[in-house]
Amino acid sequence: MFIDRSSQIIKHLKCRKWIIVMTLRKNNNKDVIARPFVKWAGGKGYLIQQLETLLPTNFDELQNVTYIEPFVGGGAMLFHMLQRYKCIRRAVINDINPDLIHCYQLIARSPEILIERLRYLENNYYSVDFLARKEMFYNCRDLYNSEEIQPDERAALFIFLNRTCFNGLYRVNAAGKFNVPYGRYKRPVICNEELILADHRLLNTIELVIRQPGDYKLVKRNLSRSYMNFVYFDPPYRPLFGSSNFKAYSNSPFGDKQQVELKLFCDKLSTRNCQVMLSNSDSREQNDVCYFEELYKDYYFSRILAPRFINANPKKRNELEEIVIRNYTF
Repeated sequence: MFIDRSSQIIKHLKCRKWIIVMTLRKNNNKDVIARPFVKWAGGKGYLIQQLETLLPTNFDELQNVTYIEPFVGGGAMLFHMLQRYKCIRRAVINDINPDLIHCYQLIARSPEILIERLRYLENNYYSVDFLARKEMFYNCRDLYNSEEIQPDERAALFIFLNRTCFNGLYRVNAAGKFNVPYGRYKRPVICNEELILADHRLLNTIELVIRQPGDYKLVKRNLSRSYMNFVYFDPPYRPLFGSSNFKAYSNSPFGDKQQVELKLFCDKLSTRNCQVMLSNSDSREQNDVCYFEELYKDYYFSRILAPRFINANPKKRNELEEIVIRNYTF
């Protein structure tokens, strides 16, 4: 089956039947390094080396560590930690975005389902000209925002939109609808089969718990009682100056009330055999006092330099300081 117009693709998708015209490539390339399968605003890929210097000095010496990431996002830290530290025998991940979580579930358990759907979208996208690609993007965005598709299909559209939208952003409007515009890339990689399979292999080297999307506090139920738990928090960042309704990640604001709740949760984890690391902005109040230094006054602080690549103007993509909060010394 060959489709050359996005309207036909959408009509085909709406019938909820995926006709796959290719079989999975026989690719056993195990040299591909596992890494995030989506672009993600605020991802930690460029900060890994700085964050690693802030891990406990005896991390390698620990045994049977449970690694927990309640705001997993693109998973740059997750993939790095699982490859670098063999002491991690179990991982627990969570995120508020249900489509992102379903992508993790498919990659961990049934990667061929995701690969087939992504290759179908990729080949039809490449088969048309620029104007038709743009039309396909907006039709797929409308379909993604509808209630007419099943979870596996939504997961594929989630990655397709991530790879073809402007700067790989995930942003929703007040109604909870994805509204990022078309990205105008010449030839984006939509179906990265080798990467998906590399991620699949890595996620199956440990006991993986993927919690259903929702309250990050639910990861407390998965703490190890016998061994060390290492918890890395990368929540929605507080604005650099004061509080505001920041809604770039979801239609649920993560304001100062939620930041305080997260701090109290960290306090509870500190009493439950957990080493905690948390990233956030170097947010300032009107008196230039760092908000988080006041909130986490009993914790340990470090500052790191973080590149910002989201601004549409390349000249404004510079480095800013972020803070890293820990409940342990080195």
